[in-house]
Amino acid sequence: MSEPESIPVESLTPRKAKLEHKALAAEIAAADRAYFQDDQPILDDASYDARRRRLVALEEAFPELKGAEALSDKVGAKPSSKFAKIRHRVPMLSLANAFSDEDVAEFVGRVHSFLGRKEVGGIAFTAEPKIDGLSLSLRYEKGALVHAATRGDGEEGEDVTLNARTISEIPHVLSGDDVPEVAEIRGEVYLGHADFAGINERQREKGLPEFANPRNAAAGSLRQLDVSITAARPLRFFAYAWGEMPVLPADTQFGVVEAFKHWGFRTNALMKRCESVEELLERYRLIEAQRATLGYDIDGVVYKVDDLALQTRLGFVARAPRWAIAHKFPAELATTVLEAIEIQVGRTGALSPVAKLRPVTVGGVVVSNATLHNEDYIRGFDSKGLPIRDGSDIRIGDTVTVKRAGDVIPRVQSVDLTKRPADSQAYAFPTLCPACGSHATREINPRTGKEDAVRRCTGGLICPAQAVERLKHFVSRDALDIDGLGDKQIEFFHADPDLPVKEPADIFTLAQRDAANFKKLKDKEGFGAQSVAKLFAAIDERRSPPLNRFIFGLGIRHIGETTARLLARHYGSFDALRSAGIAAADVSSHERQELDAIDGIGPTVVEALMEFFAEAHNQELLERLLAQVSPQPLEAVASVSPVAGKIVVFTGALEQMTRDEAKAMAERLGAKVAGSVSSKTDLLVAGPGAGSKLKDATKHGVQVIDEAGWFTLVGR
Repeated sequence: MSEPESIPVESLTPRKAKLEHKALAAEIAAADRAYFQDDQPILDDASYDARRRRLVALEEAFPELKGAEALSDKVGAKPSSKFAKIRHRVPMLSLANAFSDEDVAEFVGRVHSFLGRKEVGGIAFTAEPKIDGLSLSLRYEKGALVHAATRGDGEEGEDVTLNARTISEIPHVLSGDDVPEVAEIRGEVYLGHADFAGINERQREKGLPEFANPRNAAAGSLRQLDVSITAARPLRFFAYAWGEMPVLPADTQFGVVEAFKHWGFRTNALMKRCESVEELLERYRLIEAQRATLGYDIDGVVYKVDDLALQTRLGFVARAPRWAIAHKFPAELATTVLEAIEIQVGRTGALSPVAKLRPVTVGGVVVSNATLHNEDYIRGFDSKGLPIRDGSDIRIGDTVTVKRAGDVIPRVQSVDLTKRPADSQAYAFPTLCPACGSHATREINPRTGKEDAVRRCTGGLICPAQAVERLKHFVSRDALDIDGLGDKQIEFFHADPDLPVKEPADIFTLAQRDAANFKKLKDKEGFGAQSVAKLFAAIDERRSPPLNRFIFGLGIRHIGETTARLLARHYGSFDALRSAGIAAADVSSHERQELDAIDGIGPTVVEALMEFFAEAHNQELLERLLAQVSPQPLEAVASVSPVAGKIVVFTGALEQMTRDEAKAMAERLGAKVAGSVSSKTDLLVAGPGAGSKLKDATKHGVQVIDEAGWFTLVGR
């Protein structure tokens, strides 16, 4: 992976951006599972935020990387199977992040711009500490607590009602005359520093593992099947937000949180209403200065538009509200010894060097691995051949500084040459794939004539590492999500001589082949009759996967989860997509024009589709797979509206709403928003100054209305 600081996003080629995007997406997905499901984060918050930040920057610079639902839009991970599930009436979303004063100013500017205000000012915001704990939603009916749920994946959480009732700062009954019939109060469960130290002391006394940090301990304590364990741990709760609440006690963020206090909740005394960017930053620095004395962990400051009517207008973008942002605290550094360099082979054949570190605690998180990006980075040069770290290379045995935030990390940032062992040798990056022995080469970019920063295995389908990684991707959470068929199981079946799984279709013939085998799977170590039955049942449950998951699971280069959903929504069936991908090879074809017109699909994705469907071995693999599975169209948009399912294009100057508001409104109503007009376009909304798109609409016979006609049509 290229060095982010050395190669700005805007300097990346589409191919390099796509490679980095895929690698980041895989890392983030793994981190989500570890953090939200296992309460054992593999990345500290700063590292995770940095990866998401880079991912968003890539998608902004290369829109074809992102479609209707990207990993950057996702929240959390699906709830654990240990608990009953609760569907959130109002999704529990996450927050976008700011890392600098400039980011905060940009956020405030975006708010004003979205609302069509030319001058910055006149909009108040709240500022409050960002508690580093576990998000919890509490539902009260007629003032009484009826259930509590974790965030989960934002749509569905874990039922932890009995556990939440043991927390003293969560009232069982709300007080006050203004409590609504239904009130979902949201906030953060956390542990204070002193309480955390006490828990770890008791863990040591019992000979049990200690918790890495207060957040892990709080999450693990709340998500106990034995409620008595939760009750024995001094969990605390701050209230700061809400879900379903038909009647609000105030018309501002600050006012609603004040009402929470009167109802019996603990709210944060550091929350303040601010009138300008300068005031927000002043509050940020005050809270940061008090961070060490608060007695609980915070990792930043959250800013929210105070006026609830403006919040409604601003709405949401994917995984986060437009009206709020988290201003995170700076990165932290640690020094340790690099004990080994391990080469990992990815699904696309990329050889990625990983530093194996002597474990070191950085801000409460134990770090034992760090990225080394690529062989040039190890040698001490960036992609342009310019020296980095003063040209010092990285060697096994070096004392290194590890950085946790600010880019894609943890990463080895610098080397202390004064502590380098006298017998150290420069690291020789392998030119043969460690998995299959094939040559590993660096491709030449035909556009720039420069060598790619990533060295790749040329083994292709014969490389077991690539085959295994592709299978892991196919069954991953965001693809077919086959319960009980994780990374370890894929590795087992890929190597198993009795029931080999070499391609996706083999997964769906496992039960049939096992029945015909003399040596049964249930008799093998790690399996049993019950677990095998569950596995085969889970596989059968995925024989009719949603189309977007099926497309994503194929692992077509440059087609991530977002783009897969966009393609699934547009084409409706896999046969239609395959036909379009094949026909689009003719640049003058209608199918090529249709592909180019889809909002969010760029030339890189088009090329990837054509290349994938042009390969005979891919077509053969698909035929075998489609004999076993039947991808299903996405569910129709729930809201019924005159524009649901229609392709809409906006052009010209809009006077009653900004372009962003128009697009967001259309998508909420179930329409597909395209960037250009074609014969497939159903409606053109044209404001003053409409140009070529208006002419194209006339040529194709597309219905044209103005902004007022749009509001009349949709009943607004």
